[in-house]
Amino acid sequence: MLAAAAVCPCPPLLQPQVAAGAAAELAALRESCAAALDTLAEARPGRLVVLGPGPGEGSTPHPAGTPGSFRGYGVPVDVTLGAGTPAPGAAPLPASLAVGAWLLAGHGWDACPVEGLAVGTGRPPGRCAELGRELAAWPGRTALLVLGDGSACRTVKAPGYLDERAAPFDEAVAKALGTVDTTALAALDPALAEEVGAAGRAPWQVLAGAAAEAGLTGELLHDEAPYGVGYFVAAWS
Repeated sequence: MLAAAAVCPCPPLLQPQVAAGAAAELAALRESCAAALDTLAEARPGRLVVLGPGPGEGSTPHPAGTPGSFRGYGVPVDVTLGAGTPAPGAAPLPASLAVGAWLLAGHGWDACPVEGLAVGTGRPPGRCAELGRELAAWPGRTALLVLGDGSACRTVKAPGYLDERAAPFDEAVAKALGTVDTTALAALDPALAEEVGAAGRAPWQVLAGAAAEAGLTGELLHDEAPYGVGYFVAAWS
């Protein structure tokens, strides 16, 4: 059963060394992420699954102990997803899950074992819901850390330039996350999400499938677009 979920963004800029001079601007966002992780720990789950966007339409598991890195962003920071030893030759964490591993390490997460799952940004909504139901069907108490950014087209300086559809898209996501509206999340248009650069669409729809019958309540802890990209933090329990 799904006991709790935390939704956080996953820009590498969350890591202060990557952000450099902009690190202070995201301090409140990091604090909100920490508060969302507190909600997960308080739910006393038996496992934590970290979901984040990945390539393609499939899903790629990343066992506990999988390494990741921010070295591609110019800083010598390495991370590990929870504790464990992955199989030899295991793929490293994608950027989204590396951010998740960094958040958990900073939180001192030790509430339960951790595993990762990269969800392809092209995965259709129905298959996202199916994956969510599979995660929720685990017999113990499951918690989800769901990573993903909103639109990347909120301003002319945003990575995807300005798209007038971006703000309404993000407003709908923020409302759904704050009210645990799994129906609204499940109904997000994948084509529109791709056009406005919202990489979080597929992980959010996995969450919607997992939480559809869980009876959770939620709170939106953070909603802003400091660099023209929508960043949301929510806690469900």
